Amino acid sequence: MSVATISKSSRWVALLLMVALAACSKDEQTGTEATTTAPAAAPVAAPPAPAVSAQVQAMSAEQLREAATKALGENRIYAPGGDNAMEYYLALRDKLPSDPAVTSALTDLMPYTLIATEQSIGREDFVEAQRLSALLEKADPKAPALPRLKQTIANAQLAVAARAETEKTKEVTAAETKALEEQRLAQQAEQQRAAAAALATQQQQEAARAAEAERVAAAQREAAQREAAARTTAPASTAAAAPAAARPASSTSLKVVSSPSPRYPPEALRAGTAGEVLVEITIGTDGSVTNARVVRATPPRVFDREALNAVRRWKFEPIDAPTTTRRTLAFNPG
Repeated sequence: MSVATISKSSRWVALLLMVALAACSKDEQTGTEATTTAPAAAPVAAPPAPAVSAQVQAMSAEQLREAATKALGENRIYAPGGDNAMEYYLALRDKLPSDPAVTSALTDLMPYTLIATEQSIGREDFVEAQRLSALLEKADPKAPALPRLKQTIANAQLAVAARAETEKTKEVTAAETKALEEQRLAQQAEQQRAAAAALATQQQQEAARAAEAERVAAAQREAAQREAAARTTAPASTAAAAPAAARPASSTSLKVVSSPSPRYPPEALRAGTAGEVLVEITIGTDGSVTNARVVRATPPRVFDREALNAVRRWKFEPIDAPTTTRRTLAFNPG
């Protein structure tokens, strides 16, 4: 998933951000009410570790970019700690502060991290909530939701401490602790899968629109070329020419005996890339192609080699003198 594509999902991300902010306000109100009825207590969780681990900070810019791309592809948007896209992009921004693609990626990933923070608070997983909050603060220290988010975490911690004091909560057994941890990890994985699926769907839609626009443009170019060729076709010149020299000729004066189709490059086929190549070929008196070159290719250097390999195998009926002409080879994965 490329960064440039992620940045186009701003409208969908904005809607998620509104939902997250609403949840944040609701949790803050709940935490405030708990504070007014419970005695003051020390925070439950220890101070959070640095937002970006030292191991991640030590990676090079190229390693960070590759790790971030891989993390997105594996749905590791904000977790686990030390191996997620948010930390990789934050470290990459420290090394490349003027890279707009990195800034855009962080902007797009922040709403998912904000939602995960709220859900961690709801689970009373304050260590995870503070870790995610630290990621948000490093990404944008002036984020509007950040002060309320911190206050919500603090209020929730006080409420839990008060409840533990008044209700004499029993220790959770080892089996229950393991089940809660598995539930947390499963919920995080599902959240990240859903976020990645939404991003992938939007990328596919935008890629399909781009491919359709390219096909329409290619068809228009081919039609314009045919029209120009029809206007410029004229009777063959009667001027004398050297016996061994090649002369231009209309494609209608040549009769094709065999014209094998070009092989579709595997990389272009997998990517769904379409295009065309205009080649200029010289046909010898025996009907074989003696020379071939690319005049124009769209996109460049994708189909050139296969187009030349194909036309060099073409055969025409024998002609009186060497002839040069141009042919357009179209490549369409559909």
